[in-house]
Amino acid sequence: MPHSPPHMRSELLQVLPLTPILPDGQTVKIVGLGGVGGIVARYGAIFLATLAKQSSARLVLMDGDDFESSNATRMLFSTRGNKATVTRTDLLPYVLNSGLTLLAIEEFVTPENVSRLIQEGDIVLAALDNHSSRKVLNDHCSSRLKDVVLISGGNDGVGMDSSNKSRRGTYGNCQIYVRRHGEDLSPSLVRYHPEIEQPADRLPTDMSCTELAQSVPQILFTNLTTAACILNALWLHLCGALHYSELAFDVAEGLMRPIVPKPPVARSHTP
Repeated sequence: MPHSPPHMRSELLQVLPLTPILPDGQTVKIVGLGGVGGIVARYGAIFLATLAKQSSARLVLMDGDDFESSNATRMLFSTRGNKATVTRTDLLPYVLNSGLTLLAIEEFVTPENVSRLIQEGDIVLAALDNHSSRKVLNDHCSSRLKDVVLISGGNDGVGMDSSNKSRRGTYGNCQIYVRRHGEDLSPSLVRYHPEIEQPADRLPTDMSCTELAQSVPQILFTNLTTAACILNALWLHLCGALHYSELAFDVAEGLMRPIVPKPPVARSHTP
């Protein structure tokens, strides 16, 4: 991510053309194929296939959950079955004439398998509905990988969340965590988000079938906005023009803006 002053970045972005470049052999992984991830997968596949006309790349879809009939109110799918596999089947016709390889992994990300699923050099698009899974990805990227891009988006459901706060379902955000050569170029997911560092929810693998089926109601258009934020961040990253590490929005308020972290408070050195 650029390190020039904000006003200089803004001026450069206004005059330079934005051209995305997909490195040959790049792997992009989408974790979570639900209300947000399904949108990210469909438009992300078309975008990456276009860039991969003259090169090779991989798009890996990951989810251990199944599509159910009740999902049809806010998700597009052709048949019931594992979300990763069904989404791959639906998207294959759109990428056949490109250098993009499309793969499906029928697994949830857990502390036990994350090292196998998320590897050096990956661009990871996390479209998850729980903080515990976000923390698994964050901790792996921050402690085990030297080069990785983690773009994580999420939004409120309607009703009470895992910390017993009432939500109306219109707020969401997107975080971008970049590591290069073992150094953080942007804040990790937990740096300014204690709700991710100490999640109040549980991993999908620790939940019963009944609990998994009881999803929190979500607003379709909030999901759509979250997916757009994730894809915008991916596009800007590939353009070399991603100048923020977090974006927040509220559909009901008509707001979307980057979040600038507060600088650390200087400590007094008075004896």
